[in-house]
Amino acid sequence: MSTEPLELYRTKIPEEWIDYNGHMNLAYYVYAFDRGMDGLMQRIGLTEEHREQTGGTLFAAEGHLTYQAEMKLGDPIIISLQLLGWDRKRLHTFWRMHHADQGYLAATGEFMSLYVNLETRRSAAMPDAIQRKLEEITAEQEKLPWPAEAGRAVRFRRSKTA
Repeated sequence: MSTEPLELYRTKIPEEWIDYNGHMNLAYYVYAFDRGMDGLMQRIGLTEEHREQTGGTLFAAEGHLTYQAEMKLGDPIIISLQLLGWDRKRLHTFWRMHHADQGYLAATGEFMSLYVNLETRRSAAMPDAIQRKLEEITAEQEKLPWPAEAGRAVRFRRSKTA
C-alpha cells in the first residue's frame, strides 16, 4: 500500500513549452498531464496492441486545471496520479505536477475519461484484465487523502457594484 501518488512521467520543460510571458504555456500543462495518462494506459494494459486487437481506448471527457506556481524553461517536473474513482466505463483521475528538484506543487489536473469502442465511437465496458489493474492501483492508494483541489469548479460571483 502506498502513501504517495503513482509517478508516471518525468521531463524537463523544453523551450517550445515556454510562452511570451517567459513561463510554461497553459496548453503544455494539459500536454504534460496527458503524457502521464499515457503512462497509466501502459501500466493497465491500454496499449497500442490492445487498441488494435479490441478497438478500445480512453477518451478525455472533462477536465479542470489549477495552477499553483510558475514553471520555467528547464524546470524538471514529475507527473503523478491519484486514481479517485472508476467504474466499467469511466476513470476519474487526479494529477499533480511537482518541481522534481524543489518538490513544490506546480499544478493539478482532474479528468474524467471514458473507455470507448473506436468502431462505434461510444462508451463501452473495459475488459476485465484492465479493471483488475485498476483494482490494484485503487488498493495501493486507498490511504491517500482526497485532494483539496479535486471537485473544484470555476466560479465568479459578481459584485453588486460591478
